[in-house]
Amino acid sequence: MIGLGTLINTAAIVLGGVVGHFTGKLFRREQQEAVNKACGVSVLFIAVAGAMQGMLSIDGGALVSGKSFLVVLCLALGTVVGELIGIETGFERFGEWLKARTGNSGDREFVNAFVTASLTVCIGAMAIVGAIQDGISGDYATLAVKAVLDFIIIAVMTSSLGKGCVFSAIPVLVLEGAVTLLARLVAPAMTDLAVAYLSLIGSVLIFCVGVNLVWGKTVRVANMLPAIVFAVIAAYLPWGL
Repeated sequence: MIGLGTLINTAAIVLGGVVGHFTGKLFRREQQEAVNKACGVSVLFIAVAGAMQGMLSIDGGALVSGKSFLVVLCLALGTVVGELIGIETGFERFGEWLKARTGNSGDREFVNAFVTASLTVCIGAMAIVGAIQDGISGDYATLAVKAVLDFIIIAVMTSSLGKGCVFSAIPVLVLEGAVTLLARLVAPAMTDLAVAYLSLIGSVLIFCVGVNLVWGKTVRVANMLPAIVFAVIAAYLPWGL
């Protein structure tokens, strides 16, 4: 069944949010903050591992780094575009709308929880590649694996940040659903190099999400999202980055 992977991933996020909501009530405020920091540190290490996989290689028995110019260029251009468009503001407005519509007007952390969780589960190659596989052949294995990871992530986030995290299922449903429907159009653009670049830049953005979790909101990560588009474009440049 085409689209089953997206439904599984969305359901896993909702279930993770429900589990996190009830387990979070068992913790005192300071314990919730400790869990939040632990979640942030975990996200940082996951992001570093993904970024280093794309930047480090072995050359003649020595470990060398690369792709620095790619990272700088994509992040700089992506942030400029994102700031001009105001993606972060759009996310926050949608979060405020959800907050009012769902009767959570008294939850001061709702919008932050929604935006942070949405960025964490939406950014990355697994969402795009998995949706393409699902759309073309009905193979939802990649999205099923992602669903397990997202369940754990959202459960932990919800227990510390609040129930705004569960609504990250909405952008996941929209993003993965759209890519699944347009899979035959998107697939030719997602070469191995494009996926590698997307994974690298996506990992850097996830690192920024971890920074916000540990040290408070210091980076407008949503405004950096166009960097992913520039990463895919960079894979088609006649010269290497």
